[in-house]
Amino acid sequence: MNLKEIESLIKFVQQSGVSEVSLEQKDFKITIKTTHGAAPVTIAAVPSPVSPFIQPQVSAVAPPAAAPPPAASEKPAAKDESRLVTIKSPMIGTFYRSSGPDKPVFVNVGDEIKSGKVLCIIEAMKLFNEIESEVSGKIVKVLVDNASPVEYDQPLFLVDPS
Repeated sequence: MNLKEIESLIKFVQQSGVSEVSLEQKDFKITIKTTHGAAPVTIAAVPSPVSPFIQPQVSAVAPPAAAPPPAASEKPAAKDESRLVTIKSPMIGTFYRSSGPDKPVFVNVGDEIKSGKVLCIIEAMKLFNEIESEVSGKIVKVLVDNASPVEYDQPLFLVDPS
């Protein structure tokens, strides 16, 4: 489809009074949207994908995704988390669960920990800093993936102190 054909299609859409027209051919897809017969809001042409199984969606205004309603089981968990202690990152760096790729992780979910136990390593400026627990308890959740960047004061672990 050339530019003249696209322009004539836009004029046709404006005159017809429809709000949206989509046209798809084997090598491109075009969507024209108008508001109250005014100038078109969106014109987009996209080359067709190489794989026949993937179809791109062209849209100027994507409706916001509706958040799924919270599950009933999440509410008791929120109450239980109020007693948990959050261990946060004392610095910016890269989070590591073990001292090396072939070494075991310092702590796993369910492990009992004592104050002063090494929980992880945070690499900052080529220095490997051992992060020790300030509380005793049981690891409930690891909040960061291994080898992920972390920010100052970012939660790393949830600990049940009871």
